[in-house]
Amino acid sequence: MQHFKTLIGNNPAFESVLRSAKVVAATDVTVLIKGETGTGKEVLATALQKESNRSNKPFITINCAALPEGIAESELFGHRKGAFTGAVGNKAGLFQSVDGGTVFLDEINSLPLSIQAKLLRFLESGECFPVGETTPDILDVRIIAATNTDLNQQIEEGTFRQDLYFRLNVVPLEIPALRERKDDIEQLAEYFISHFSERHTVARAKFSKLTIKKFRTYAWPGNIRELRNVCERLAILLAGMTIEPENLPHEFSGLETVTEAKGFSLPDTGFSLDDLEVDLIHQALTKTKGNRSKSARMLGISRDTLLYRIQKYGLAIQ
Repeated sequence: MQHFKTLIGNNPAFESVLRSAKVVAATDVTVLIKGETGTGKEVLATALQKESNRSNKPFITINCAALPEGIAESELFGHRKGAFTGAVGNKAGLFQSVDGGTVFLDEINSLPLSIQAKLLRFLESGECFPVGETTPDILDVRIIAATNTDLNQQIEEGTFRQDLYFRLNVVPLEIPALRERKDDIEQLAEYFISHFSERHTVARAKFSKLTIKKFRTYAWPGNIRELRNVCERLAILLAGMTIEPENLPHEFSGLETVTEAKGFSLPDTGFSLDDLEVDLIHQALTKTKGNRSKSARMLGISRDTLLYRIQKYGLAIQ
C-alpha cells in the first residue's frame, strides 16, 4: 500500500477513511469520494487506482465542471459520423479510450442533468451508446467519482438524479476538512516544507513553535491545498530560515485566527468588527504597557500590521 503513503495524518476520522480505502482499492467497486475543495480527493482517487488490479491499465481524470454541456455527451461517449452538425467522422469517447481501466469523475455534482441518465446506464450495464448509434459498445471501466457539494441537497433541488447517486454511493469515502484535523497540521506542514525544499533545491526552512500554533488556530478555508501552497511559498522565500508568525501571509493576521483560538461566538444581534478590533488593540497595548512588538505578538499579527491598524483607526496611543 505504498501509494497511500502520500496521504498523511493520524486523525481518527482520516485514518478510518484510509482503512476503508485500502480495503476497496483491490476491488472493482464504485467509490464516491466526498469532501470540501482542497481536501485531497484526487490524491485519494489516484492512490485507489495505483493500488488496484487495474494499475497498469489506462487512468484518466475528467473534471465534470469543465465539460461544455453541448458536447459533454460526445466527449464522454463518442459519436458516429453525421450524428450532428460537425460530426464529420466517427469519434471514440473518453470512456472507450479507457476500456479496462479507471475513470475518475471529479466534481460529479457538476455533470449536466442531461448526461446523468446515460452515465447511470453505463454504470449498471457497461453499455456505452455513442451519439447517433443504436448499438452500444460494451466496456469494462471502473468509476471513481468525487463531489465537493451535498448531493442530497442537489437531489432535492432537482439538479442531480437520486438513482445515479445511489449507484455512485456504493462505497462512500468522506475526507474531513483540515480544520477538523488540527493534530495533523504540523506533520503535513513539515512534510510539505521538506518536499518543496528538495524540489526547488534550497536549504530547508523550519517552523517556530508560534508558527505551528498559528497554523493550528487558522481555519484553512482552502484545506490541504492551501497549506501546500503556503509551504511552497515559504520554502522558497525563507530558505534556510526559521519561519515566524510575522512571515506568514496576511490572511493569518485576521480575526479568523483569533476567533478559532478563543472559541468566539457571533451574537445573534451582531456587532461592530471595527469596534472589536480597536478594543483588542487597546487591551494588548495595556497588557504590554505600550510595547507594540509584544502587543503584535499577542494579537497574532506583525508589528507593521499593528502600526497600520493604529493609523487606520486614528488611535491616540502613546
